[in-house]
Amino acid sequence: MKNRIILTLLLSFGLLNSLTSCSSMPEKAQPVDQFDVNRYLGTWYEIARFDYRFEKDLDNAIAQYSLTEDGNVNVVNSGYNFKKDKWVSANGTAKFRGEKNVAALKVSFFGPFYAGYNVVALEEYKYALIAGKNLDYLWILSREKTIPENIKQKFISKAQEIGYDTSKLIWVKQDKKSPFDK
Repeated sequence: MKNRIILTLLLSFGLLNSLTSCSSMPEKAQPVDQFDVNRYLGTWYEIARFDYRFEKDLDNAIAQYSLTEDGNVNVVNSGYNFKKDKWVSANGTAKFRGEKNVAALKVSFFGPFYAGYNVVALEEYKYALIAGKNLDYLWILSREKTIPENIKQKFISKAQEIGYDTSKLIWVKQDKKSPFDK
């Protein structure tokens, strides 16, 4: 009985897949090579994403990346919860899964549980397309609160080639200044 309860909890939180899956990105996704983490550091505005429970009801979402002393990446995600009328943030750590010049990382906000964070398209370190561990996680990021239409369409096409259903993208409102923005 105890094992069944633990299994039910793992399944309900999606942790069993994280623990048993060796895949950290969708099958057709390829991380950017010749990646320079130092150029990637700083603030990124979330332009679009697939909705999932950790970002539910958030707009004005931003991600801030900085290098830690041990060479990992400190991650601070924040956004405005428009239903609760308050700003929220979460701190995490990202680590490279292999070579540091390949944009295949794993990120954790919850202790020992990591999920894939893969930069699969990058335009001049101004715009990025991020694939998660599977086809349920996708983000479009920008250094500015908007993205040019040609880059947006290029990223949507790339995501569709990987297998994403881009009709599920939520276009994030960016109309407030975050108190977490450095």
